[in-house]
Amino acid sequence: MNIRPLPLADDLITERGDAARNRGRLLDAAALLVAERGVDAMTMDAVAARAGVGKGTVFRRFGSRAGLLRALLDHSEREFQHGFLFGPPPLGPDAAPLERLVAFGRARIELVEVQGELLRAAESAANSRYIAPAHQVSLAHVDSLLRAAGIIGDTRLLAASLVASLDATLVLHQWRELGYPLRRLADNWAELAHRIVTGTSVSLRGALVEG
Repeated sequence: MNIRPLPLADDLITERGDAARNRGRLLDAAALLVAERGVDAMTMDAVAARAGVGKGTVFRRFGSRAGLLRALLDHSEREFQHGFLFGPPPLGPDAAPLERLVAFGRARIELVEVQGELLRAAESAANSRYIAPAHQVSLAHVDSLLRAAGIIGDTRLLAASLVASLDATLVLHQWRELGYPLRRLADNWAELAHRIVTGTSVSLRGALVEG
């Protein structure tokens, strides 16, 4: 599978060990604030206080709150991308395409549970939402899994529809406003993946096996 890893600006910078540790410490502090109190609580002052450093340190490292937000998203997407490109099965290689497709959706929904507000904030940037590197890599990954599973036709367009169903904005709405448990949303993704790849629902496949 030939998918280019997510291109991040920080890949061009070689950090000293202490600088890299400080950066990670600040990103961890920012991620905890988002998880506990929402993305609006992630101010430069709050991150500095949580990390136990001066506000000037945060500004020097990230430039602005927008820069910190981008870095936090990059950090999150890098970990997620590493999982489906190089991690253990079923999310990573060495699993069947359908298994990987199901695992991809489940992992994405789990990520929304932890970082949904952050992901939704990124999606609100309408001018870059669909051309963002992270979105493009996910799209290419799902496209490649569909082709590997034997799907013919415009798999890129089908992949776009599938990835759209995992948007944090939609998942958060289904979870918080409509009341669907995240487990149900993950099972629905699995059902959708089975129908597309095999033409058979998960429940029907189980009945056929049992019969």
